[in-house]
Amino acid sequence: MNATPLHLALIGDYNPDIIAHQAIPVALQQAADTLGLTVHIQWLDTDALPQSLHGFDGFWCVPGSPYRDTDGALRAIRFAREQRRPFLGTCGGFQHVVLEYARNVLGWKDAEHGELAPDAKRAVITPLSCSLVEATDTVRLAPYTRIAEAYGTLDVQEGYRCRYGVNPEFLGALLEGDLIPSGHDSAGDLRAVELLDHPFFVATLFQPERNALKDVTPPLAIAQLKACQAVSA
Repeated sequence: MNATPLHLALIGDYNPDIIAHQAIPVALQQAADTLGLTVHIQWLDTDALPQSLHGFDGFWCVPGSPYRDTDGALRAIRFAREQRRPFLGTCGGFQHVVLEYARNVLGWKDAEHGELAPDAKRAVITPLSCSLVEATDTVRLAPYTRIAEAYGTLDVQEGYRCRYGVNPEFLGALLEGDLIPSGHDSAGDLRAVELLDHPFFVATLFQPERNALKDVTPPLAIAQLKACQAVSA
């Protein structure tokens, strides 16, 4: 095992009944075992984040939104983005990556999540046209992206439990800079994004962590730990 443990923060309000919350620690432990690493995992409730986040090598913003404190989740995402800490966001984490980017990079201070502010003029996250609850679909990954490198293929099958995604009205403006589209479903809808010029900053609307409960190590968990190891070396 690696002599220097990695410290991973799970951003979200822990609920043992949420399948993803059961799966993520398993996924990270499987990935750590695969890589011969020691990983310490700490849940950080969105309404009780420590003042400093510098002690963490990486962050995973987990499903289970709406979070108790949206601003807390956004603060952690912003920290990972600005401090170049390896970051993975799944489902609700994906949604809040888009919201944080809209507010703090694009300067859209009125950007909102449609689940919390359905009547907002700039709701960058809105209900999906077809709810993806316990659904599985093919995701086509963009070549030469972090996520494609992690999977080692461009076509993957992944599962969802999600009702919200990116508002098509703002899609073009959101993705014309450093936040790039890196995965689309079989209908061509956006299902993954990542940041250019960052060691590892990937967000997916699907929940790859669920595969860990089937004894399949999620490639993105391995890729995140590899990035953490490289950054902390």
